[in-house]
Amino acid sequence: MFFWLCPAPGAALKRDAQALANRVRAALGKLRDPTRAPAMQAYMKSAMPYLGIAAASRRKQVRALSRTHVPLGRRDFESVVLDLWRRARFREERYAAVDILLDPRHAQFMDLDLLPTLEELIVDGAWWDYVDGIASHAIGTLLERHPAKMRPTLLRWAKGKDIWKRRSAILSQLGFKSHTDDAFLLACIEPSLDCEEFFLQKAIGWALRQRAWSDPRVTRRLVRRLGDRLSPLARREALKNL
Repeated sequence: MFFWLCPAPGAALKRDAQALANRVRAALGKLRDPTRAPAMQAYMKSAMPYLGIAAASRRKQVRALSRTHVPLGRRDFESVVLDLWRRARFREERYAAVDILLDPRHAQFMDLDLLPTLEELIVDGAWWDYVDGIASHAIGTLLERHPAKMRPTLLRWAKGKDIWKRRSAILSQLGFKSHTDDAFLLACIEPSLDCEEFFLQKAIGWALRQRAWSDPRVTRRLVRRLGDRLSPLARREALKNL
């Protein structure tokens, strides 16, 4: 008598996700340029070492691999992102995780179930090179698609202790242009106005400057409204292109 051994539910997904993550790591290893790595690490003030790969080369390689190795679905997609992120030994491996996360082919997976993963990447990444793309694209997409859930969440982030969640809330409407909710933008900015943290003040200025591209009058009005509460850095950034 023969008995067939069936894999546990999710086992195939795990193997497939692991295979893609391993292929990405191997491909990045082949692109390694030790002559560039030290300067890249120094520029980003990174404790994690670099492989020395130019951003364009990395994105091209990751995109090619992810599009020849089609994820089976939502769970597989998230597993690849988390595997690359959590097991990273080089910063480019985490960049690759963000590349896959923000690939337009995976836009269907950008839903509220992904929020804990995004929060992990923001808090654990804790630096602008990771956080800004996630905030403006992933968090921004969730805000656009699920405003009733995301607005109170981002307001909590804006008032919380973690500066990178605060920055994410401020930058969440960066790509909204004329659809920006200015009252909500102000609500995300105001808790950080009196904080001297550079990355928060820079984010405030950036968000206001970006709003000026769609309507400079709004940015001028917001700057006047905030008055002396706006730091010199934030004000300078906000009015840079006006």
